[in-house]
Amino acid sequence: MSKQVKQLDRVIIRFAGDSGDGMQLTGDRFTQESAVFGNDLMTLPNFPAEIRAPQGTIPGVSSFQVHFADHDILTAGDAPDVLVAMNPAALRANLGDLPKGATVIVDTHDFTSRNLAKAGYETNPLEDDSPAGPLADFQLHAVDLTGMTVEAVKEFGLSRKDAARAKNMFALGLLSWMYGRPTESTVAFLERRFAKVPDIRDANITAFKTGWNFGETTESFAVSYEIKPAPVSSGTYRNITGNLALAYGLVAAGVRSGLPVFLGTYPITPASDILHELSKHKAFGVTTFQAEDEIAGIGAAIGASYAGSLGVTSTSGPGVALKSEAIGLAVMTELPLVIVNVQRGGPSTGLPTKTEQADLLQAMFGRNGEAPVPVVAPASPGDCFDAALEAARIAVTYRTPVMLLSDGYLANGSEPWRIPVVDELPAIDPAFATEPNHTVGEKDVFWPYTRDEETLARPWAVPGTAGLEHRIGGLEKADGHGNISYDPANHDLMVRTRAAKVERIADSLPPLVVDDPSGEAKVLVIGWGSTYGPIGAGVRRVRKAGFNVAQVHLRHLNPFPKDLGEVLKRYDKVLVPEMNLGQLSMLLRAKYLVDAVGLNIVRGLPLKAAELADAIGSLVAEAEGVTVDLSVLSGTSDEEL
Repeated sequence: MSKQVKQLDRVIIRFAGDSGDGMQLTGDRFTQESAVFGNDLMTLPNFPAEIRAPQGTIPGVSSFQVHFADHDILTAGDAPDVLVAMNPAALRANLGDLPKGATVIVDTHDFTSRNLAKAGYETNPLEDDSPAGPLADFQLHAVDLTGMTVEAVKEFGLSRKDAARAKNMFALGLLSWMYGRPTESTVAFLERRFAKVPDIRDANITAFKTGWNFGETTESFAVSYEIKPAPVSSGTYRNITGNLALAYGLVAAGVRSGLPVFLGTYPITPASDILHELSKHKAFGVTTFQAEDEIAGIGAAIGASYAGSLGVTSTSGPGVALKSEAIGLAVMTELPLVIVNVQRGGPSTGLPTKTEQADLLQAMFGRNGEAPVPVVAPASPGDCFDAALEAARIAVTYRTPVMLLSDGYLANGSEPWRIPVVDELPAIDPAFATEPNHTVGEKDVFWPYTRDEETLARPWAVPGTAGLEHRIGGLEKADGHGNISYDPANHDLMVRTRAAKVERIADSLPPLVVDDPSGEAKVLVIGWGSTYGPIGAGVRRVRKAGFNVAQVHLRHLNPFPKDLGEVLKRYDKVLVPEMNLGQLSMLLRAKYLVDAVGLNIVRGLPLKAAELADAIGSLVAEAEGVTVDLSVLSGTSDEEL
């Protein structure tokens, strides 16, 4: 049958179901199809912290949101245009996020009285067609996805339970038809994934194709949609998550420095994927060690750095708390070390699978004594690659531990990423000490705490190098020769020298990029980490409404770029959006005496562009003495242009 095809510039789809329904796999496959097609995209996986939450309950709902477009986008989207709900709990948990007119596709199979009660429904919302019904404002498609899947795959002799598990592939096939996604990559994926179980392989492929054919033939879906590829610069692209990009960045750092990479770590959500990925790359000189606990992991990494490797440890906020004494040891010994903190909601165990950026002050000050540590933060999933390279550069060049602050949104989210040419990546020179550096009387000796005049870094001597025998440790050392010292004046000197070394890093940083097209903005929005996308989308909306606003995003949080103070002084108002209670704004106020205004939302979810547009618009109105029509800024039309 002939069907209408409509052109769209963007769509936001959310797949939601029980944590056993395969929603993460479904969303990931749809994302891969969109990446192959050439759309720009951003994703937001969202899943329970429990390994297996109670089936059919709202706490057990798992979802995956993908925003894809024919133009450059910055976020996974504020609100879905399409919701695919596999049970009553998934419908109830996500319905409040939908704008009026959104499309809702519901698997009717599990809408039994028992499951409705689990989700908190007294009556079946699918049967309420009154004007005040819960689904009255939406385009509802109630489809027995499970029943059609079981019927489609019955020839393979699977149990009903195993057959029903393929319903996520039926849903994926239907959505792939609706939005013109290429299907070859998914079929190839299923063939690889289930190669050893032919019946499961064939059932999933059949369910996927049946879902596609259902969309093509049923009268329920009279329209399909086309979203054209987005224009991109030339190069080879792939879809990549933040954790994968970060792991690749560490591998690249090893290649560009000529150093073996050693990861000493302990599994923790949401950082474990870094360990999983790096364990695959022994061919690039990567060694991974899964220790018995967090402290052993970082201890091994420090030992590897002492032995001449690029030591790395990965964790989340609770793990950083456990590692804090060892981080102080790395500060005292002045050894290169990259500490990856994939932040999550806290405190304590908190929200293990949700995002947050509340560990900035912990990174800055979470150690005893004066123990300054450089802090670097990526802005997007793909940017995790560059941030890892930068963290390694600083660690090796300045002989210091470096904190790399990613977060759950970046770690699990994905975007198209241009694969770099390795030879074009910056080289990192470990500059190992190879000969004595001091003369005592007539004898040439090695002093481990002499300083490079430019960087203040101490020499890095690989143990076993003839004539460079030395000792380091956690007790204070005398400047130069490095013997243990309790001299008050020496301690003051060493504390100030270590701090000055970190400050010297700012000399190597490029000027800040200030996004202020008109040059007439009175309001500056400054952020760090994963708020880059929502801030950028909010700024675009305000500019589209006809107002001027500037944006700066910080990669380096300690030390700050040298020109940051001068940039802040240019603007009458400074807004600092953060997924914490105001940690960066506190640092900016303290250092630059700027009256920074915080926008602080801590929900375990990324900030929303509409909320940011409202806040920016209000500040612009105050700064310019005008009235800003906030309804324009928070509208549901696409404003990420």
